[in-house]
Amino acid sequence: MSTFAADTPRPDPLADPAVAARHLAEAVVAAGAVAVDMFRAGVKSWSKHNDSPVTEADLAVDVMLRERLSLVGPDYGWLSEETVDEPSRLSRRRVWIVDPIDGTRAYMAGRADWCVEAALVEDGRPIAGALFAPVTEELFIAVLGGGATRNGQPIRVSTTHALAGAVIDGPAPWLAHLDHAGSWRRVDRIRSLALRLARVATGELDAALASPNGNDWDLAAADLLVHEAGGRLTTLDSRPLAYNAPVPRHGALVSAGSLLHPALIAVAR
Repeated sequence: MSTFAADTPRPDPLADPAVAARHLAEAVVAAGAVAVDMFRAGVKSWSKHNDSPVTEADLAVDVMLRERLSLVGPDYGWLSEETVDEPSRLSRRRVWIVDPIDGTRAYMAGRADWCVEAALVEDGRPIAGALFAPVTEELFIAVLGGGATRNGQPIRVSTTHALAGAVIDGPAPWLAHLDHAGSWRRVDRIRSLALRLARVATGELDAALASPNGNDWDLAAADLLVHEAGGRLTTLDSRPLAYNAPVPRHGALVSAGSLLHPALIAVAR
Protein backbone atom coordinates (compact mmCIF):
# COMPACT_ATOMS: atom_id res chain seq x y z
CA MET A 1 0.00 0.00 0.00
CA SER A 2 1.27 3.49 -0.83
CA THR A 3 2.54 5.54 2.09
CA PHE A 4 1.23 8.72 0.43
CA ALA A 5 -2.22 10.02 1.17
CA ALA A 6 -4.43 10.61 -1.85
CA ASP A 7 -4.01 14.38 -1.59
CA THR A 8 -0.27 14.36 -0.87
CA PRO A 9 1.83 15.62 -3.79
CA ARG A 10 4.31 13.03 -4.96
CA PRO A 11 7.95 14.08 -5.16
CA ASP A 12 9.13 15.17 -8.61
CA PRO A 13 11.55 12.50 -9.90
CA LEU A 14 13.34 15.26 -11.85
CA ALA A 15 13.83 17.59 -8.90
CA ASP A 16 17.58 17.09 -9.36
CA PRO A 17 18.63 18.71 -12.68
CA ALA A 18 21.30 16.01 -13.10
CA VAL A 19 18.55 13.38 -13.30
CA ALA A 20 16.70 15.46 -15.87
CA ALA A 21 19.91 15.78 -17.90
CA ARG A 22 20.31 12.00 -18.01
CA HIS A 23 16.80 11.60 -19.39
CA LEU A 24 17.42 14.35 -21.93
CA ALA A 25 20.66 12.70 -23.04
CA GLU A 26 19.01 9.31 -23.52
CA ALA A 27 16.19 10.93 -25.48
CA VAL A 28 18.36 12.92 -27.91
CA VAL A 29 20.63 9.95 -28.63
CA ALA A 30 17.63 7.74 -29.42
CA ALA A 31 16.10 10.51 -31.52
CA GLY A 32 19.35 10.99 -33.44
CA ALA A 33 19.35 7.32 -34.37
CA VAL A 34 15.83 7.66 -35.75
CA ALA A 35 16.81 10.67 -37.85
CA VAL A 36 19.85 8.86 -39.29
CA ASP A 37 17.81 5.78 -40.16
CA MET A 38 15.16 7.87 -41.88
CA PHE A 39 17.77 9.77 -43.88
CA ARG A 40 19.29 6.50 -45.12
CA ALA A 41 15.85 5.24 -46.14
CA GLY A 42 15.15 8.40 -48.15
CA VAL A 43 13.31 11.03 -46.18
CA LYS A 44 10.66 13.31 -47.69
CA SER A 45 10.83 17.06 -47.24
CA TRP A 46 8.78 20.17 -47.97
CA SER A 47 8.70 23.88 -47.09
CA LYS A 48 6.82 25.37 -44.18
CA HIS A 49 4.84 28.61 -44.31
CA ASN A 50 8.00 30.65 -43.67
CA ASP A 51 9.86 28.84 -46.49
CA SER A 52 12.09 26.96 -44.05
CA PRO A 53 12.47 23.26 -44.81
CA VAL A 54 11.00 20.44 -42.77
CA THR A 55 11.27 16.68 -43.21
CA GLU A 56 9.43 13.59 -42.12
CA ALA A 57 12.27 13.05 -39.69
CA ASP A 58 11.71 16.42 -37.97
CA LEU A 59 8.13 15.42 -37.23
CA ALA A 60 8.91 11.83 -36.22
CA VAL A 61 11.66 12.93 -33.86
CA ASP A 62 9.38 15.58 -32.38
CA VAL A 63 6.74 12.97 -31.55
CA MET A 64 9.34 10.61 -30.12
CA LEU A 65 10.89 13.26 -27.88
CA ARG A 66 7.53 14.37 -26.55
CA GLU A 67 6.47 10.83 -25.75
CA ARG A 68 9.72 10.06 -23.93
CA LEU A 69 10.03 13.29 -21.99
CA SER A 70 6.35 13.41 -21.06
CA LEU A 71 6.73 10.05 -19.36
CA VAL A 72 9.18 11.50 -16.83
CA GLY A 73 7.84 15.08 -16.70
CA PRO A 74 4.15 14.81 -17.58
CA ASP A 75 3.14 18.04 -15.84
CA TYR A 76 5.73 20.22 -17.54
CA GLY A 77 5.03 22.58 -20.41
CA TRP A 78 6.15 21.85 -23.94
CA LEU A 79 7.73 24.05 -26.62
CA SER A 80 9.08 22.69 -29.89
CA GLU A 81 9.74 23.97 -33.38
CA GLU A 82 7.53 21.25 -34.85
CA THR A 83 4.58 21.39 -32.44
CA VAL A 84 1.76 23.93 -32.51
CA ASP A 85 2.42 26.31 -29.64
CA GLU A 86 0.37 25.63 -26.52
CA PRO A 87 -0.31 28.74 -24.38
CA SER A 88 -0.60 26.52 -21.29
CA ARG A 89 3.22 26.40 -21.19
CA LEU A 90 3.24 30.00 -19.95
CA SER A 91 1.69 28.94 -16.64
CA ARG A 92 4.29 26.22 -15.97
CA ARG A 93 7.46 26.76 -13.96
CA ARG A 94 9.17 23.98 -15.89
CA VAL A 95 9.04 23.53 -19.66
CA TRP A 96 10.63 21.06 -22.06
CA ILE A 97 12.13 23.01 -24.98
CA VAL A 98 13.32 20.96 -27.95
CA ASP A 99 14.46 21.18 -31.54
CA PRO A 100 14.02 17.78 -33.20
CA ILE A 101 16.61 18.62 -35.88
CA ASP A 102 18.57 21.84 -35.65
CA GLY A 103 20.18 22.40 -39.03
CA THR A 104 17.56 20.73 -41.22
CA ARG A 105 19.22 21.95 -44.43
CA ALA A 106 22.50 20.36 -43.34
CA TYR A 107 20.63 17.17 -42.47
CA MET A 108 18.96 17.05 -45.89
CA ALA A 109 22.32 17.62 -47.61
CA GLY A 110 24.01 14.78 -45.75
CA ARG A 111 26.32 17.13 -43.87
CA ALA A 112 27.60 16.64 -40.34
CA ASP A 113 26.58 20.00 -38.83
CA TRP A 114 23.10 19.19 -37.53
CA CYS A 115 21.94 17.94 -34.17
CA VAL A 116 19.06 17.02 -31.89
CA GLU A 117 18.75 19.21 -28.81
CA ALA A 118 16.52 19.37 -25.77
CA ALA A 119 16.48 21.34 -22.54
CA LEU A 120 14.50 21.64 -19.34
CA VAL A 121 13.80 25.26 -18.47
CA GLU A 122 12.72 26.43 -15.01
CA ASP A 123 11.46 29.96 -14.38
CA GLY A 124 12.82 31.12 -17.71
CA ARG A 125 16.33 29.65 -17.57
CA PRO A 126 17.68 26.21 -18.60
CA ILE A 127 18.64 23.88 -15.74
CA ALA A 128 19.47 20.79 -17.82
CA GLY A 129 20.29 20.30 -21.47
CA ALA A 130 21.53 17.75 -23.98
CA LEU A 131 22.64 18.03 -27.58
CA PHE A 132 23.54 15.10 -29.84
CA ALA A 133 25.35 15.36 -33.17
CA PRO A 134 24.81 11.89 -34.70
CA VAL A 135 27.25 12.14 -37.62
CA THR A 136 30.21 13.00 -35.40
CA GLU A 137 28.84 10.96 -32.48
CA GLU A 138 29.14 13.81 -30.01
CA LEU A 139 26.87 13.97 -26.98
CA PHE A 140 26.93 17.24 -25.05
CA ILE A 141 25.32 17.44 -21.60
CA ALA A 142 24.99 20.39 -19.24
CA VAL A 143 23.59 20.63 -15.71
CA LEU A 144 23.03 23.90 -13.89
CA GLY A 145 25.86 24.17 -11.38
CA GLY A 146 27.22 20.82 -12.49
CA GLY A 147 29.34 21.70 -15.52
CA ALA A 148 29.27 20.66 -19.17
CA THR A 149 30.66 17.60 -20.92
CA ARG A 150 31.21 16.14 -24.37
CA ASN A 151 31.10 12.35 -24.46
CA GLY A 152 31.63 12.33 -20.71
CA GLN A 153 34.66 14.62 -20.66
CA PRO A 154 34.49 18.14 -19.16
CA ILE A 155 34.60 21.02 -21.64
CA ARG A 156 35.70 24.64 -21.19
CA VAL A 157 35.54 27.75 -23.31
CA SER A 158 38.74 29.26 -24.66
CA THR A 159 40.82 31.71 -22.65
CA THR A 160 41.28 34.05 -25.63
CA HIS A 161 40.83 37.65 -24.52
CA ALA A 162 41.50 39.64 -27.70
CA LEU A 163 39.81 39.67 -31.10
CA ALA A 164 43.15 39.48 -32.90
CA GLY A 165 43.56 35.86 -33.93
CA ALA A 166 40.24 34.76 -32.44
CA VAL A 167 38.28 32.07 -34.30
CA ILE A 168 34.73 33.31 -34.88
CA ASP A 169 31.70 31.86 -36.69
CA GLY A 170 28.39 33.41 -37.61
CA PRO A 171 26.26 34.88 -40.41
CA ALA A 172 28.27 36.67 -43.10
CA PRO A 173 26.73 40.14 -42.56
CA TRP A 174 27.60 40.05 -38.87
CA LEU A 175 31.10 38.83 -39.53
CA ALA A 176 31.63 41.62 -42.04
CA HIS A 177 30.72 44.05 -39.26
CA LEU A 178 33.76 42.81 -37.34
CA ASP A 179 36.24 43.29 -40.16
CA HIS A 180 37.33 46.69 -38.89
CA ALA A 181 38.17 45.16 -35.49
CA GLY A 182 41.32 43.31 -36.51
CA SER A 183 42.67 40.06 -37.86
CA TRP A 184 40.29 37.50 -36.43
CA ARG A 185 39.87 34.13 -38.19
CA ARG A 186 36.88 32.75 -40.09
CA VAL A 187 35.86 29.09 -40.31
CA ASP A 188 33.36 27.23 -42.48
CA ARG A 189 29.97 28.23 -41.15
CA ILE A 190 28.30 25.71 -38.86
CA ARG A 191 24.69 25.52 -40.04
CA SER A 192 23.19 24.42 -36.74
CA LEU A 193 23.10 27.38 -34.36
CA ALA A 194 23.06 25.06 -31.36
CA LEU A 195 26.11 23.18 -32.60
CA ARG A 196 27.87 26.48 -33.34
CA LEU A 197 27.38 27.48 -29.72
CA ALA A 198 28.51 24.04 -28.55
CA ARG A 199 31.80 24.67 -30.36
CA VAL A 200 32.19 27.80 -28.23
CA ALA A 201 31.62 25.66 -25.15
CA THR A 202 34.42 23.29 -26.19
CA GLY A 203 36.82 26.11 -27.07
CA GLU A 204 37.00 25.08 -30.74
CA LEU A 205 35.47 28.47 -31.50
CA ASP A 206 36.48 31.50 -29.51
CA ALA A 207 33.18 33.17 -30.30
CA ALA A 208 29.96 32.84 -32.27
CA LEU A 209 27.36 35.31 -33.47
CA ALA A 210 23.68 34.79 -34.15
CA SER A 211 21.32 36.87 -36.26
CA PRO A 212 18.04 38.19 -34.84
CA ASN A 213 15.02 35.86 -34.70
CA GLY A 214 16.68 32.85 -33.09
CA ASN A 215 14.05 30.82 -31.23
CA ASP A 216 14.03 29.24 -27.79
CA TRP A 217 14.43 25.78 -29.27
CA ASP A 218 17.56 26.82 -31.16
CA LEU A 219 19.22 28.11 -28.03
CA ALA A 220 18.12 26.73 -24.65
CA ALA A 221 20.30 23.60 -24.43
CA ALA A 222 23.33 25.28 -26.02
CA ASP A 223 22.94 28.32 -23.75
CA LEU A 224 23.42 26.13 -20.68
CA LEU A 225 26.36 24.35 -22.31
CA VAL A 226 28.16 27.65 -22.88
CA HIS A 227 27.50 28.97 -19.39
CA GLU A 228 28.47 25.76 -17.62
CA ALA A 229 31.67 25.67 -19.70
CA GLY A 230 32.58 29.13 -18.38
CA GLY A 231 31.34 31.28 -21.24
CA ARG A 232 28.57 33.72 -21.99
CA LEU A 233 25.64 33.93 -24.39
CA THR A 234 23.90 37.30 -24.31
CA THR A 235 22.09 39.97 -26.22
CA LEU A 236 24.06 42.90 -27.62
CA ASP A 237 23.46 44.76 -24.35
CA SER A 238 25.02 41.86 -22.40
CA ARG A 239 21.75 40.54 -20.97
CA PRO A 240 21.21 36.79 -20.50
CA LEU A 241 18.36 35.20 -22.41
CA ALA A 242 14.96 34.53 -20.84
CA TYR A 243 13.01 31.52 -22.12
CA ASN A 244 9.35 30.52 -22.33
CA ALA A 245 8.08 34.02 -23.10
CA PRO A 246 4.83 34.49 -25.03
CA VAL A 247 6.94 35.11 -28.16
CA PRO A 248 9.89 32.70 -27.82
CA ARG A 249 12.20 34.64 -30.10
CA HIS A 250 15.40 36.61 -29.54
CA GLY A 251 17.41 39.42 -31.07
CA ALA A 252 21.03 39.35 -32.22
CA LEU A 253 23.27 37.37 -29.88
CA VAL A 254 26.94 37.09 -28.98
CA SER A 255 28.60 34.07 -27.40
CA ALA A 256 32.21 33.81 -26.27
CA GLY A 257 34.47 32.94 -23.40
CA SER A 258 34.08 35.34 -20.50
CA LEU A 259 37.44 36.99 -21.26
CA LEU A 260 36.63 37.74 -24.90
CA HIS A 261 32.93 38.53 -24.54
CA PRO A 262 33.28 42.22 -23.51
CA ALA A 263 35.56 43.01 -26.45
CA LEU A 264 33.23 41.27 -28.88
CA ILE A 265 30.18 43.10 -27.54
CA ALA A 266 32.00 46.41 -27.95
CA VAL A 267 32.54 45.91 -31.69
CA ALA A 268 29.36 43.95 -32.48
CA ARG A 269 26.91 46.67 -31.45
